Amino acid sequence: MATQKIVMRPDKKIALVAHDNKKRDLLEWAKFNRNLLAHHDVYATGTTGVTLERELGFHINRLQSGPLGGDQQIGAKIVGNEIDFLIFFWDPLEPMPHDPDVKALLRMAVVWNIPIACNRASADFMISSPLMDGEYDRLVPDYEEYRARKIDWGASLDPAANRSAEGEA
Repeated sequence: MATQKIVMRPDKKIALVAHDNKKRDLLEWAKFNRNLLAHHDVYATGTTGVTLERELGFHINRLQSGPLGGDQQIGAKIVGNEIDFLIFFWDPLEPMPHDPDVKALLRMAVVWNIPIACNRASADFMISSPLMDGEYDRLVPDYEEYRARKIDWGASLDPAANRSAEGEA
């Protein structure tokens, strides 16, 4: 499959998300990295966004809480090239009622080839990367072939097939 290049600008669009049991970890990480985060465009879900904005002292683009659609909002922003990378401190030991939304969010991050940090160590490596403050060419599969694929809808849904079956074609 062919690829297309999406340029990530020096000021990145970063989504910060944390499950309840990981919110304190994310807050501590964000406070430690406040100066690195401050010049980027930061998004966060629900109460995470409220707390981060208060504690960090700069604007956070706040979305809905994860279970209320925030995870899906971030996923849509990934698809729309409005998020460059995702820092998602999720709790692998806690069952989540909105687990399908979480999986969909992670899937969109992989489909659109954006970096994902799921714990403090990976977030530390990402935020301190020399690639963070420069342009980066993110390669994404060209999904036009997938969008243009032919689908067999069956005779009942295909108007041309219906005309043919009725002797109109």
